[in-house]
Amino acid sequence: MGRLYDSGARLMRRIYDRRLHDAAVLDAARHFPDAVSFETNWQAIRTEALQVAASIASIPRFHEIMREQADISASDGRDWRMYIMQAYGVRFLRNLARCPTLAALVAQSPDVLSASFSFLAPGKHIPPHRGPFRGILRGYLVLSMPLDSEGRPAATLTVDGHAHRLHEGEFMLWDDTFEHEVLNASDEVRIVLLLDIRRRSMPLDLRLLSNAVIALVRLGIRVRGSRIAV
Repeated sequence: MGRLYDSGARLMRRIYDRRLHDAAVLDAARHFPDAVSFETNWQAIRTEALQVAASIASIPRFHEIMREQADISASDGRDWRMYIMQAYGVRFLRNLARCPTLAALVAQSPDVLSASFSFLAPGKHIPPHRGPFRGILRGYLVLSMPLDSEGRPAATLTVDGHAHRLHEGEFMLWDDTFEHEVLNASDEVRIVLLLDIRRRSMPLDLRLLSNAVIALVRLGIRVRGSRIAV
């Protein structure tokens, strides 16, 4: 990543780390009650994701959207493609229109800032890294998961040293500022829904700082929007 991005990310993490002491994986019922709506409708969301996947070659790779992520997105020559429907509150209407079930769920959940389908190519490894900003939480809903020879999920999400193998329809809420990595050890594409969710349980000053950061990121996304819409 760029030096400026890395320096800003480290500073941002230090500010929040002094005050927040939640675990890497959180209780969705407490921190994001709307998770149940996404879990209940996972099969309809999956159908929409598979329809999008039919034109996967037109979906941008993550580092094509965000150059600062090239070292994790383009590290091994295998694709990590992101179909972004909403980013920090900026709605990409053409993308949302292709996924009406998901669009309706996002519209009904005001704490959801971002919603994207993540397509991880066979054999793709996203190396260990940390997100920059603890003002959001990451929702992870598995839509299409290849299985290994023992019937276990073949794609592994490792967060803070703990490996998680989620089956289709399972949801996990976690803090991506903890070190994490992903490996798709299969010959099929893994598809998940990624949500960025506003973290509510913070002191007032951190909530105000988070609102400012979100507004700044939103402005940057509007400038880059032409790279996101498919």
